[in-house]
Amino acid sequence: MVQRLEVGAAAPELSLSTAGGERVSLSDYRGRKVIVYFYPKAFTPGCTTEACDFRDNLASLRGQGYEVLGVSADPVERLAEFAEAEQLPFPLLSDPDAETAKAWGSWGDKVLPDGKEITGVLRSTFVVDEAGALELAEYNVPAEGHVRALRERLGV
Repeated sequence: MVQRLEVGAAAPELSLSTAGGERVSLSDYRGRKVIVYFYPKAFTPGCTTEACDFRDNLASLRGQGYEVLGVSADPVERLAEFAEAEQLPFPLLSDPDAETAKAWGSWGDKVLPDGKEITGVLRSTFVVDEAGALELAEYNVPAEGHVRALRERLGV
């Protein structure tokens, strides 16, 4: 069983490759607020909706000091295709062995829309403060309307 993270705890470090092939670490963002969101799979309807919502709200989020990082188990090449197709201007990080998802508690059992039960990445969102502590930890969030609800919670 993967343990979920609690608000106030230190965010686990992450260091993953981006769609562009660079390496990004959470520590690179120390001193800034970061939204880290985990999504199951690029190019699926829910994940596309969520990514585009973050894209469409990025200016207002950045205006309030938030950066956005998206994490999935997709390979770097697939993330590059997804970022280009959807014009995503924030880093998409590849976690192919799901070790980062597991460390963040974003891995577990779920039921797909067709009723099939699988184990995989759970759609989750975290807000990390300037010092690296968790301000928000949400699991099993809906794809549609989630960014709007997040902005409301953050007062953005």
